[in-house]
Amino acid sequence: MKENAPKLVDQYGRHVNYVRISVTDRCDFRCIYCMAEDMTFVPRAQVLSLEEIYRLASTFTQLGVRKIRLTGGEPLVRNNVMSLIERLGQLPGLDELTLTTNGSQLTRLAQPLQNAGVRRINVSLDSLDPDKFRRITRTGKLAQVLAGLDAAVAAGFERIKLNAVILKGRNQDEILNLTHYAQNHGFDISFIEEMPLGLIDDHDRALCFCSSDEVREIIEQHYQLAAIDETTGGPSRYFAVAGNSARIGFISPHSHNFCHLCNRVRVTVEGRLLLCLGNEHSLDLRAVLRKPGSSQDDLQQAIIQSMDLKPEKHHFDLDAAPEILRFMNMTGG
Repeated sequence: MKENAPKLVDQYGRHVNYVRISVTDRCDFRCIYCMAEDMTFVPRAQVLSLEEIYRLASTFTQLGVRKIRLTGGEPLVRNNVMSLIERLGQLPGLDELTLTTNGSQLTRLAQPLQNAGVRRINVSLDSLDPDKFRRITRTGKLAQVLAGLDAAVAAGFERIKLNAVILKGRNQDEILNLTHYAQNHGFDISFIEEMPLGLIDDHDRALCFCSSDEVREIIEQHYQLAAIDETTGGPSRYFAVAGNSARIGFISPHSHNFCHLCNRVRVTVEGRLLLCLGNEHSLDLRAVLRKPGSSQDDLQQAIIQSMDLKPEKHHFDLDAAPEILRFMNMTGG
C-alpha cells in the first residue's frame, strides 16, 4: 500500500476520512429527540478513558482520517475534557478538530477551545423562544446558550454553525426566526430531519416529521437560495443567500438520502465503532484497546478490517418501531 493511499476504504469504494468520537453520553439537557427524560447512562467503568480516546484518535489519523469531531451527550460536561482536546489539537496529520455542543458551557470554554486548536463549532439551537426552548430541551436555559454563542464569537472561531431539528407542532413556526438569527449573526445553520433513534414517548415521530423540502419552501418565501458546492465534510447540502457569507444547510436522512457520499464513522462512548448511523454494524474497539498485549498494529488492523462491515445505506422508517434502540446521546451526535 502506498504511503499516501487511502487506508480506510469500504466495499463500496467510499473513503473514510472523518470520525465522530463521543466522549460522554451524559448531558445537562434532555432534548426530546435525543434521549428519554429519565436516562440510564453507561457505567463509568465501560466508558473509554481520555487516554483511550486519544489513542483511538491518533490511530485514526495514522490511517488517513483528517477530521475529528467530538460529540456527546454534551462533550464539555466531561471532567477534564480540555486536557484531551489540547492533545488532539496537536495530532500530526489532523487537518480539522471540531466540536458539537449544546452551548451551555461556552461562556467559560469557548476561548480555551479556540486556543486548543478547535476552529469550528456546531451549536444545537432549536428555538429562540425561552419557554419553547425549555420544553424541547426539558432542562435548558436559552439565555445561557445565547451567551455562549456570544462568547464563541468573541473567541474568534473561523465558523460557527447552528443545528436545528425541526418538528411539526414544536418549532416549525420558528424556521424563519432561526434563519434570520443565523443570517444576522453570520452563523451557518443546518436544518435537520429527526432521526428515529431510540424509543421515545414525547411525540409521534411520523406526525412530527418535517422534511427538508418543507423547511426550504418556508425559507424561500423570504430568501433566494442558491445551491453551492461547498462542504464541511458532513452530510449538509448548503445554499447561499446573496450578500451574506453565512450558509443555510439541510441534513435529510429521510427525504434526500446521502449514504452514497458517506465518509464517516462514529465511536460511541463505550468504544463501539459504528460503521453507520442507521444500522447496528459495529466493532468493539474497547475490547481491542483493553486486551492484554494488544499492540498499535492490532488496533490499526481491526479498524481497517471493520470497513468491510460498513453497509451501503440506512433504512429509516418513521412509521415502524425504531430498529435502532440506542438513543442519539449514546450514538454521538
